[in-house]
Amino acid sequence: MFLFNMPMAPWQPADSIALMKLMALKSSNHLQEEVLRARTSLSLGDPDRLKDILPDAPGKGLAALPEYASLFPSLIPGLFPGLVPGPLSDLPRYASAPAGTESTLFPVSARGFGGASNAWAAAPSRSAAGGTLLANDPHGNLTAPGSWYLARMELATGGVIGGTLPGIPAILTGRSQALGWGITASFMDDQDLFIEKLNPGNPEQYLSPQGYRDFTARPSIIKIKDAAPVTLSLRWSENGPVLPGSLFGLAAITPPGHVVSLGWTALDPQDTSLTAAIGLMRSVTVAEAIETTQDYIAPAQNLILADKNTIAQKTIGAFPARDARHSSKGRLPSQGWLRENRWIGRAPYAANPGFVSPRGGILGNTNNKVLERPFPNHVSYVWGDTQRINRWRRLMQSREVHTRDSFIEAQLDTVSYTARALLPLIGADLWFTGETAEEGSRERQRQIALSLLSEWNGEMNEHLPEPLLYATWLRALQKRLISDELGPLTNEFTQVDPLFIERVYRDVDGASSWCDVRQSAPRESCTDMSRLALDDALIWIEERYGRALESLRWGDAHQATHDHEVLGNVPLLRFFVNIRQSTSGGDNTLQRGLTSGTAPNPFQNIHAAGYRGVYDFADPDSSLFILATGQSGHFLSRYYDDMAQLWRRGEYIPMSLDEDLARAAAVGVTTILPGN
Repeated sequence: MFLFNMPMAPWQPADSIALMKLMALKSSNHLQEEVLRARTSLSLGDPDRLKDILPDAPGKGLAALPEYASLFPSLIPGLFPGLVPGPLSDLPRYASAPAGTESTLFPVSARGFGGASNAWAAAPSRSAAGGTLLANDPHGNLTAPGSWYLARMELATGGVIGGTLPGIPAILTGRSQALGWGITASFMDDQDLFIEKLNPGNPEQYLSPQGYRDFTARPSIIKIKDAAPVTLSLRWSENGPVLPGSLFGLAAITPPGHVVSLGWTALDPQDTSLTAAIGLMRSVTVAEAIETTQDYIAPAQNLILADKNTIAQKTIGAFPARDARHSSKGRLPSQGWLRENRWIGRAPYAANPGFVSPRGGILGNTNNKVLERPFPNHVSYVWGDTQRINRWRRLMQSREVHTRDSFIEAQLDTVSYTARALLPLIGADLWFTGETAEEGSRERQRQIALSLLSEWNGEMNEHLPEPLLYATWLRALQKRLISDELGPLTNEFTQVDPLFIERVYRDVDGASSWCDVRQSAPRESCTDMSRLALDDALIWIEERYGRALESLRWGDAHQATHDHEVLGNVPLLRFFVNIRQSTSGGDNTLQRGLTSGTAPNPFQNIHAAGYRGVYDFADPDSSLFILATGQSGHFLSRYYDDMAQLWRRGEYIPMSLDEDLARAAAVGVTTILPGN
């Protein structure tokens, strides 16, 4: 109302449900993964190389996947007019058409920028004070105002306190007097894309196992300021809503005469997720919490729990039941008219992964793979982390007992397991080689960079030069490795995949072939690619920060960008509404600051912990909390960004369930009354 004279509709209970749906939409991951896997499969044509660039999380083996084009063998001539069917490697680059640019308000996150998070818990036997401990920091896109909001709610069963999203009447991560809970993105495979075959004689029909059926259709009128309204025709098949080909690069993988529909558990009309979230707040034991959340549908989460004696982890959310004969195992868009590709209901809640009172007394999740089960009980083939979990395991097992402060130390840890693992591989033949070079020469710059990195412990500290050298080198290296094979599709791989680099440099299943540039006559080695990529990185750094490598600061490139989604690009106003901070951490550290991966500022920190909380049930009122920005959504309020610097420095604030303590520290009381 301060800037725009726009009427505001009264808040309705349906708005809270819609916000839960929006939360699910923003944290979805698998739709974009299926599209990219299909496009990459068409571009590469070699299943072994597809396993390199889109690798599975380490674990037991997986049955080989079909190539995407083989799912539609009779459609290749139609997909590529004038092409005589032949080897997949002969397919033109049309398969790599760009996905397109979305609005900043587009609600679906880009690939790799859906949900993430850390959460871990310790049983009394592993706690110095003899009570359970729990820590949680959900990750998401950094915005100003932030997504999270600190709140205290008084229920008939007692008070609850912690983090929520404005408009949702539930504490999503926090504690009551008896129970603490945290959430992480589970990466459950709860989305499938279906290629629907249209009736050649009637495009309003699609092929089903029973023959051609009519789409369910509904018009939707969109009002546009100073323009005529636009009417869209929304269509659904039995598998789900039909998506426009302009989204996510779907047109590049959709044969003529077909459309794509989306199956997703969050579209269940009987979604009771909000009811389950409210029920969780009323639970007083781990067992009660697990029982209550069986009604939770989406977004799928790992729920980390701690009562006074017990810790547990349970994956909550509906998991689609698939036929074991599914043609793509849910990893690629599949033929929607085949019965074996269609969902057959919902898997039982008991089948969701769960761990209660582990023998070691500590459990946690960093979006890592939680178990290995054969399809169709696999939970997922795509996981959000293969790196942070290694550092977390090291920190948790490095001491017999933990405290609130050791859990905070782990939340704020910036040591990169990835850097420690990959630098010895990619620099194996470069360290301390060559004679002393002339000052200012390229060889001399390379030697200085290698010298700095050889003595670095992998800490992604904002004040150090080594993190910038390392990150730039890895980014340049991946680009060199994949550009000739993938062409324009290279731009879709914005983040460095450590598993891909490791497969190449360990030559897993012949993966070192990525080092050879196919368009050049000589055969390049992986050492050649490392040296060339290091030079690329040094040139990029010199153009932006100068030649004095020792004076570089990672924090200058790795700035947290809390941008206002509506006003953030308005001239002058953007200086008031956007928040910028130099930050430590990186893509693969526990204090995660996921970089944008795109020009002109590929190392900006755009996806990190919007909330951190640590709960100690030996002394519940010593629990600590922090937001990335502040409590107010008004940029002229002093509470708009008053927590931002505390968050950046790794500091926290206390909150208490004791009402007298809360009122004693209050600066005021806001009373909200119903309109009637």
